[in-house]
Parts: sequence; structure tokens; C-alpha cells
Amino acid sequence: MRNAEWKMIALIDYNAGNLTSVRKALAAIGADVFVPQRPEELASVRGVIIPGVGHFGATRALHGEWMEAIIGVLGDGRPLLGICLGLQFLFEGSDEAPDCPGLGLLSGRCYRLPPRDGVKIPHVGWNALAIQRPSTIIESVADGSQVYFTHSYVAPVTSDTVAVCDHGEAFAAAVEHGQVSGVQFHPEKSGEVGLQILRNFAALAG
Repeated sequence: MRNAEWKMIALIDYNAGNLTSVRKALAAIGADVFVPQRPEELASVRGVIIPGVGHFGATRALHGEWMEAIIGVLGDGRPLLGICLGLQFLFEGSDEAPDCPGLGLLSGRCYRLPPRDGVKIPHVGWNALAIQRPSTIIESVADGSQVYFTHSYVAPVTSDTVAVCDHGEAFAAAVEHGQVSGVQFHPEKSGEVGLQILRNFAALAG
């Protein structure tokens, strides 16, 4: 049973990019969102979103008390969504910053997309999702839907992958394991498909 004292969805600010645009997209779907200033504020939230763009090293700002508080949210059965860099932070780490551990909630390490003839890195622009299996985070999203990416590093395709994208090779475009989910693309820039992803998360957060 959901705790009646849990309020709003927390959008984590660690100076890694796209906070304002994500907040606007969440407002567009009517989600109640706030930006916590202290880790202990996560004790009363319905769910947590970790956005982000840029270098994996930026996630160092979340080590320590923030990391403990985020994991504590999951322990209470509340959902977590990572967006772009936030998805990569769900994994054990990234070759982009080898000495910087991730949350370790999903198995595997992120890596740079390898160069291929005719394939530009970074991967910037619209690309299609290939849905691998049903999941809550991509419910009502059609196979082949176009979403917006901007990144060079990717998460591996594992049993937690619910949708892949191909840019020279297949990589995890969306993942879900229990209450943990993530998308490599930017839902806040992906039109109605992206808004549906955010609606799905808001529904999980109740």
C-alpha cells in the first residue's frame, strides 16, 4: 500500500544538463514535481527521476548520501527513472569515467559507440525504437516509434533491456528491472512518445 505521506516526484539536480526541459515536460502531463535540495528529502517522495547529459564523471556529485537516499527509495518500493546520462548511472559504471562507479542497480558497464563507416558519433537526432518485450515504462509506445537521442556512450543490451536502438550497432534504448527503469533518449524532446513515457512513470509513482 502506498504511504499517504509520500508527496510529489523528485527531479534530481546535479548540474548535468536538461533539468529545465524535463521539468517542463512533466508539468505538461500534470505531474507534481520538485527539485530536492538535500538527500533526506527523498524520504517523502513518490518516485525519483535522474536526468542528465554530458560526461559520466558528473555523477560523482551523487555519490555518498545522495546515492544512499536514491537506493533507499527503491527499498520502499518506489520507482526510479534515469534519463540519458541518468540511465547510464543505473549501471555499474562507464568507460567514460572508469574510476567513477554507478549505482550498480543494473548489471554491465556503459561504453562508447564504436566508429563505423557512415555512422557519426555522437549519435544525435531521431531514431527508431525496437521493442524487445512488454514493460511498464514503454506501455502504449508502438514498436518503431521515433525518439530523440544525443549521446556517445551507451548501455549494453542485457536481460533488463526492453527496447533497443541501432546506430552502427544495437544498444539499450530503454531498460526496466523491477522499480528501476531508464531511457537513453530524451523523452522531453521526443514529442507525444516521450510524454507517454513520462506518463507511464508518473502512473508508477502514483
